[in-house]
Order: sequence, then structure tokens, then C-alpha cells
Amino acid sequence: MRYLINMSYDGSKYYGYQKQINKKTVQGELEEILSKIFNEPIKTNGSSRTDRLVHALDQYCHFDSDKKINTKKLKNSLNKLSSQSLYIKDVKVVNNDFHARYNVEKKTYIYKINTGEYSPIEKDYALQYNKKISKELLKEFTEKISGKHNYRSFTSDKYNSNYEREVLITYKVSKNIITLKFESSGFLRYMIRNIVGLLLDINENKKSLEDIDKIFESKDREKCGRCASGCGLYLIKVNYGK
Repeated sequence: MRYLINMSYDGSKYYGYQKQINKKTVQGELEEILSKIFNEPIKTNGSSRTDRLVHALDQYCHFDSDKKINTKKLKNSLNKLSSQSLYIKDVKVVNNDFHARYNVEKKTYIYKINTGEYSPIEKDYALQYNKKISKELLKEFTEKISGKHNYRSFTSDKYNSNYEREVLITYKVSKNIITLKFESSGFLRYMIRNIVGLLLDINENKKSLEDIDKIFESKDREKCGRCASGCGLYLIKVNYGK
């Protein structure tokens, strides 16, 4: 039978979601606990491979086992055995043809930027940029980056078969915190962080809004610029449809 887990976690306490040798990861911790509970090796498949420092409010993974365990008891056991940086929100049984990654219809991320005074308390949860970014720049930038494009210039992944994505980027400003929202059926590796990095470079006059079209056309990661830290990035919603 196939189980689906819904979870949230503090990415600042992990080296990303995907399992790594001798590194604390979300997948590694979860599989270790599941293997103990089921008394057999358990391998999970996640909806998104979030990077180091990236947080999640709505991450999913599935795994298979012939053993039947009450999902409420499984949820409680997982939360009892996991660290305080990982919380299991729900566990349910799904059809065997369901896939946590390939059945995703839409993912929503946000990226938080602190444009005010440096905050040591929030340093792991919002990029401490500590420089102003005008609403005019945010409006023009998000409009130019949004849409259906080839985002090859915004990823370090050299072996993807398809770099075309349709992305909607919006923003809101609350006091000194800028929150950028990214919605798409899928994202490329480091894509959002590279987009944010470009925004910062433009704000510092290292690049211009007019460069954006050239960057898209180049299909060259080196033309894009910096990669922003993962600390301000959150996976906030995964949609599977009905």
C-alpha cells in the first residue's frame, strides 16, 4: 500500500530535503524513523527537493509498504520520534499509482527579503538584504520575469530536457519585508534563488531591466548573476487537484 505524508520543516536545521551521506537532511531523518517503525527499509519520494536552508510549510512525500498501520497512530509516532524542526501534518493512504512528485499540478513558493535593519533573530528566515528596493522596480521586474519562458539562464542544471516553464510572480510589501510569490507547475534547480539574485543585482545597478530579455535569450547561467541564499525561500503550497 502507498502512504502519503504531508509535512513542514525548518530548513535552517537541514542540508536540504534530499538524502545525503553524513548530512542531516529531511528525507534522511524521515526514512530512518519510518524504517524503525515499519521494521524494514523505507524509501520515500518527495514532491520537491528543497535546497539547504529552504523551509517548507506544505511538503509531501510517499512511500510503499505491505504493512498496514493506522495513519493517525503513524502520524503520532513520527512526530514523537522526529526532531522539533520537522512536523508531520498528516498521513493518509493513497492509490498505488499516485506519485508525490509527478502528480503535482502547481507549486507555490515565497521568498522573503528584509530591506530594513539587520535582524539576527530573523537571519535564518528572511534574506537580510538591508537595502531598499522600490515598488516601481518590483512591479517592472516581476512583470518581465513572469510568463512562459525558457528559464535555462536561471538554473545550473545542464542536463534537463525541458527548460520551458510558465511562472506567475507577484509581490507584497509589509513594513520592511518584501514577499515575492512564485507559482508554477514546476521549477528548475536554483531557479527562484537565481531570479531573486538578478533582482538584487538590478537594484544595485550591476544589471538593468533591459538586460532581462538578453539573459533569457542567452540560455547561459553565467549571464544571470548571483544566486540568493536559500534562507528566505519557503515551499508554502503543493496542489494535486481533485
